[in-house]
Amino acid sequence: MALRIEDYAVIGNTHTAALVGRNGSIDWLCVPRFDSGACFAALLGGAGNGRWLLAPKKGIRSVRRQYRGETLVLETEFELDGGERVAVIDFMPVCGDDGEDRLDLIRIVEGRRGHVPMHTELVMRFDYGRIVPWVRRREDGLSVIAGPDALELTTPVKMSGADFRTVASFEVGEGEAVAFTLTWHPSHRERPAVRSPATLLGETERWWNEWSARCTAAKTWRPNVTRSLITLKALTYSPTGGIAAAPTTSLPEHPGGVRNWDYRYCWLRDATFTLYAFLSSGYTEEAAAWREWLLRAVAGMPQELQIMYGLAGERRLSEYEIPWLPGYERSKPVRIGNAAHEQFQLDVYGELMDTFHVARRHKVESGDDAWRIQRVVMDFLESHWQLPDEGIWEVRGPRRNFTHSKVMAWVAADRAVKAVERHGLDGPAEQWRAMRSAIHADVCRHGFDSTRNAFVQYYGSTELDASLLMIPLVGFLPIHDPRVVGTLEAIQRELVIDNLVTRYAERVAGVDGLPPGEGAFLPCSFWLVDNLAMMGRHPEARALFERLLGICNDVGLLSEEFDPRLGRQLGNFPQAFSHVALVNSAANLSAPTGPAHHRAAEH
Repeated sequence: MALRIEDYAVIGNTHTAALVGRNGSIDWLCVPRFDSGACFAALLGGAGNGRWLLAPKKGIRSVRRQYRGETLVLETEFELDGGERVAVIDFMPVCGDDGEDRLDLIRIVEGRRGHVPMHTELVMRFDYGRIVPWVRRREDGLSVIAGPDALELTTPVKMSGADFRTVASFEVGEGEAVAFTLTWHPSHRERPAVRSPATLLGETERWWNEWSARCTAAKTWRPNVTRSLITLKALTYSPTGGIAAAPTTSLPEHPGGVRNWDYRYCWLRDATFTLYAFLSSGYTEEAAAWREWLLRAVAGMPQELQIMYGLAGERRLSEYEIPWLPGYERSKPVRIGNAAHEQFQLDVYGELMDTFHVARRHKVESGDDAWRIQRVVMDFLESHWQLPDEGIWEVRGPRRNFTHSKVMAWVAADRAVKAVERHGLDGPAEQWRAMRSAIHADVCRHGFDSTRNAFVQYYGSTELDASLLMIPLVGFLPIHDPRVVGTLEAIQRELVIDNLVTRYAERVAGVDGLPPGEGAFLPCSFWLVDNLAMMGRHPEARALFERLLGICNDVGLLSEEFDPRLGRQLGNFPQAFSHVALVNSAANLSAPTGPAHHRAAEH
């Protein structure tokens, strides 16, 4: 039986990541990049498709796990029925310049009390579980090759083969330590030099502690905020500054359903939120790297602007299905790539303009090229904002005039005007002012239902959408405008389940061209926190925020969704957008003028 999604923790090295289960298994590891599918790719719990189990043989009474301080070093301690205790310490040393040539995953077994019989089972598969590699035994471990990829397992434990698995049993006593190092490298390169696991452990802890010490977030909720920032750093591909939405693919929004997407890419709509999260927490260097990644990725023709890109700015993210994997809890299809990269979504133009606007306000400097690109984007948007699109939720049904999309087109025009008015940049401000006014009037005329006293999902609809919570957050209307208040109250009545916000009513779930069935959307729930805080309803905002913190798993991680009825996290994990929203909501609650107030004040 598969572990729950929240039963996993993440380790990584700013090049790649792995998910570690609370049972001592590693069920997802992709190298050398998130999209390579090179290694285990077990889709959580599919042992036949790649897995590394390292745990006591039997008699486990309890499991306690934690990250060591403010690091990405994970410690899982098992207590046995007889009182014996043993810990497995998992980490990936942070890469230097050789990150493209080697990646290390290290597991150290530490005896804590008594003598504990241990078992390990290593199933190595490549190409999303399809390729069984060639395995050779060495004196100090194993050598593994499959096409362009090679693995080296170094350990003092004698391993043996059994039915295309590599297994071993050993015992660890109190005060003893047994290490396993799994190193990936290109198969055409020589085997990398062996490094001391104990030395690497110390270096890795120091690196993460020094990075975390730069956090300037308020003391209130600091452990949650710091853990979220560490997670964002773990999802960053350091050579380029790109931040993956998640390290996984096809973890379902509903167990056994078809809403299974590949999230190992960078979404433009996360850009402004991410920039605020880093800037408000003291991480200017990361904010600048993200902004530079964005500039490189979007360079080109504005009509070719994509909603998402690869970690290095790749554009071709073709989607296909892999039938040989059963999927997490039989959730099919398993998808690689994401067809939504070909969609037309107006909101990303607003996010692009807003991101560069925020960067200018915070003195994150950019050259003339950035403004030239923005001017070209505005020329395109001026003649295209009236068009229907697929919207923020990436519908696979017909295009519509989504209200949120039009609001974000207004944001693009507004930030273009501000660039001229406040920062002295050259541009047709009067033309953009006229465009801004036209979009605002259009949204208020066609996107607002006076009968319901609420903004609606798309023009002509009577249904609500949680994305409408962004209206005051981006400054389209003041937070106390009756239309904003009416929309907020309607969303609280109709889209909130157990205090959490769903994207839209289940009865209209078909708007995205798929069968219904998903959990509450965690970023939208944080947006509700922000709205309540801006309205001055601080007790409600804090209560909801604490509710959301309670959804974090035992090591502080969040996926994309949560099902209150099942009491489970759902969707790809850990989810950058959820952690970005957590950081920003904490800042909004901790200071009179947090990110939401700054962004809304642009009106």
